[in-house]
Amino acid sequence: MEKVLEVKHLKKYFPVKGLFFTKGWVKAVDDISFEIYKGETFGLVGESGCGKTTTGRTILRLIEPTAGEILFEGKNVMELKGDELKWFRRKAQIMFQDPYSSLNPRQTVFEIIMEPVRFHGIEVDDPEEFVINLLKSVGLNEMHLYRYPHEFSGGQRQRIALARIMALKPEFIVLDEPTSALDVSVQANILNTLKDLQEKHGFTYLFISHDLGVVKYMSHRMGVMYLGKLVEVGPADKIFENPLHPYTQMLLSAIPVPDPEMAKELKAKRKIVRGEPPSPINPPAGCRFHPRCPFAKDVCRKEEPPMVEVEKDHHVACWLYAKS
Repeated sequence: MEKVLEVKHLKKYFPVKGLFFTKGWVKAVDDISFEIYKGETFGLVGESGCGKTTTGRTILRLIEPTAGEILFEGKNVMELKGDELKWFRRKAQIMFQDPYSSLNPRQTVFEIIMEPVRFHGIEVDDPEEFVINLLKSVGLNEMHLYRYPHEFSGGQRQRIALARIMALKPEFIVLDEPTSALDVSVQANILNTLKDLQEKHGFTYLFISHDLGVVKYMSHRMGVMYLGKLVEVGPADKIFENPLHPYTQMLLSAIPVPDPEMAKELKAKRKIVRGEPPSPINPPAGCRFHPRCPFAKDVCRKEEPPMVEVEKDHHVACWLYAKS
């Protein structure tokens, strides 16, 4: 399969400023590697604060990386400047979490969608017809053309944001929790629209979410993050059927079950995550999950586990599977 994106040893540290000097560093993303293939959805999950959104924004260079390599279609994104960086900005887009702040309140829908088109010098014979066709492709119509963002619901605003992305015909889209601020029924419509567009246009997605049910529905492969580190990577179906890392097992056991009888049966088997995540300013030595892990050994407290392939395409960073 063709690789669209390859991330190698990516790091993003934020300084903690003191009165006169830097007191420390928040290790938001700390040495992670993965790849995304053409036409697939790669899900990125984990608790709030684990570094999911920072990863997505760093890949697009909305935040400058501290270290590592980001290869997009073979080009190192960190070295792009001028016209090459402008090319990358067109090919790689992002759909933000909050539909209320990602649209300019002073522009109409027509102006919102046409602004990036003009910026990138894309020639359009009939701009109005061009925008109407984009709106129809995301479930809106010509009635919405000259309205302002405050006249729309949250779901409609995300559809406008999606139409703006599609106007540039990108190849790679970061979906940063695109449905977390929406009602459940609206979430389903947006997710189905994203799937339909992927099938039609061959989009490649990085889907960031803390909702495991949504990730299972959307993703072909997925990665699980904990405190700036990737702890498990593999096909989504495999991870949900057979989670290997103790943290992944605990995440999946916390998914709510709508059937009360089934929930009662599962309660006894549920693996509860104890304690709170450590501070990313001063993460624990060794495996970062060891203070909360029921299987922690001495080696877990001293050495960081390598990422190893346990099953075909199913990798995990845990001393239960690596040779110490």
